[in-house]
Amino acid sequence: MIKKRHMCNWLGVFLVLMLAQSVTVSAEMKAQFLIEDLSGEQHRLSDYRGRWVLVNFWATWCPPCLEEVPDFVSLHAQHKQKKLVVLSVVTDYKDVQEVKEYADDMQMTYPIVLGDDEVLAQFGSADVLPTTFIYDPLGKLVKTKRGLITRQYIEHLTGLKK
Repeated sequence: MIKKRHMCNWLGVFLVLMLAQSVTVSAEMKAQFLIEDLSGEQHRLSDYRGRWVLVNFWATWCPPCLEEVPDFVSLHAQHKQKKLVVLSVVTDYKDVQEVKEYADDMQMTYPIVLGDDEVLAQFGSADVLPTTFIYDPLGKLVKTKRGLITRQYIEHLTGLKK
């Protein structure tokens, strides 16, 4: 009787550890996103090891999204080679041509991904637009910022002040 109870306890501990491991693996898999931009280039979080990564979810009709773009453009241009990269995911749009025209008008030089269920599933909820996922140089998600984000906020969080 004691041996059965002891075995059940160990089995319970084993199951809890396995469940914890699967949650950890699931979180790690979410962090290891793979997305493809409009030019067909694939982007993995691990591609940017050593740099801050901003993944910004937006829509063409979203005024705060429009307001963020100049800050993202300048941050990406200044830091993309060594310190920070911006990846953009458009989630609500009429067609690809609309997105391309918007990106051209706003001089968006960073990669743009067409958001779909598969892309969204890799990041979690982006039900508020804009939403920005911020990963540190080790690839750890350090902040999910819902709503407008500014250059000053990003520079403060990342330590990338001029």
